[in-house]
Amino acid sequence: MAQGIPQDVMMNTTLIQELADVAKDEALLKGVLMRIQETPNSSELVSYAPFTLFPTPVPKAVFQQALAVQTHYNTLVDKISQDPDFLQEALASTIAVDDFTARLFRIHQQILKEGRSQSIVLGLNRSDYMLDQREDGSSSLKQIEINTFAASFGGLSSRMPDVHRHILRVANRLQDSQRIQDNNPAAGLARAIAKAWELYGSERAVVMFLVEESQRNIFDQRYIESELWKRNIPTVRKRFGNVCKTGTLDQDKRLFVDGQEIAVVYFRNGYMPQNYTSEQTWDARLLMERSLAVKCPDISTHLAGTKKVQQVLAKPGVLERFFPDQPEVVEQIRATFAGLYTLDMGPEGDQTVAMALAAPDRFVLKPQREGGGNNIYGSEICDVLQGVKESAERTAYILMDKIRPASGQNYLLRRDAPLKVTNCLSELGAFGAYVRRGEDMVMNECVGHLLRTKSSEHSDGGVAAGVAVLDDPLLV
Repeated sequence: MAQGIPQDVMMNTTLIQELADVAKDEALLKGVLMRIQETPNSSELVSYAPFTLFPTPVPKAVFQQALAVQTHYNTLVDKISQDPDFLQEALASTIAVDDFTARLFRIHQQILKEGRSQSIVLGLNRSDYMLDQREDGSSSLKQIEINTFAASFGGLSSRMPDVHRHILRVANRLQDSQRIQDNNPAAGLARAIAKAWELYGSERAVVMFLVEESQRNIFDQRYIESELWKRNIPTVRKRFGNVCKTGTLDQDKRLFVDGQEIAVVYFRNGYMPQNYTSEQTWDARLLMERSLAVKCPDISTHLAGTKKVQQVLAKPGVLERFFPDQPEVVEQIRATFAGLYTLDMGPEGDQTVAMALAAPDRFVLKPQREGGGNNIYGSEICDVLQGVKESAERTAYILMDKIRPASGQNYLLRRDAPLKVTNCLSELGAFGAYVRRGEDMVMNECVGHLLRTKSSEHSDGGVAAGVAVLDDPLLV
């Protein structure tokens, strides 16, 4: 396969159209679904989630590296969440200027003051990477970010391998079809939620998915719900409004919403400032954090996933704080770091500003936000930094080396979009799941992967943001 598309196939427009029609039907058959954007709350109007016609070649060594390091990232996130001094030091400059992070941190402080009600910790995260091209043509795995909150597409990515295998078989590429890896993050994520529910110890209690008012990507979540129901674990979908109106704690701090006891709160909403529409919404978040329910993530794990923490971890000697007797683990994690630079006030931050202004195309400017589409590139970096370079407001951002992956060609299948060859860049994610009770790590696994591909003309944005599409790695 040349750049993911067989050359003889790419030139055959009739065959490409036939394959695209087959692919779309196969995606619908296999349940690679999203609600239609114009009617996000209508359960009757759905289409296929956007995806690539062909899987994208990924070097086997870097693919295996991403999966192998994931359990260490799980451990790292968990250790950070248990280290309030580190979180205080790392986020001190950010919470002074970023109101959203500051409000989260105040909840974290209140929970520390009261004492955690629940010793069971559930972590479901996704570490995202791009493959940086070295001068010799080889690829180097470099982390973009780790998502500790509402890491999505575990459900839909579980359905993609069958779709791409079918397309390759129809294209008479049987050998290539056998190089697509099995992948079922939905089952692995559900297994961790099930373990947390089991440890909570009440068969009457339910798993609550805290969701947005409007949810196009509902089927991604439904696959995880379905896996839980297979285990006879009841799930409910609630919104912040339900918790505001009916959420209560009893004398044992058990959480009840609409009269049902909640064993696990799985946050699929609450990672962006606009999710908190009123003071009551913030009160609801605090109520859930104070409760006996297992939170995924709990407030300290939420903070552990911030961009500022990512930047601080890249400083010399910081990883050793969490793995003091495991130099090989430190080495494996550090090998995935891209260059990360502080914008704190002082000489080091001043140097970062000067470096970014001198060569903005070498960097990405990142605010403390999740959800895709927030990063700043190119001349816009200069516009932002010129405005805040003398102000503490600059500490709301971090600067990161721009990763330069090799581009390939593919067809991006989107509803109502023309069928054309596109220059593409891809991003590889590894899903992690862990459960800890007290000091005992009950589960710590890499439970699957995600490949997303987008047109090279787009700098930023994921599938939910409407820029990237679902893909599969074809190991080479």
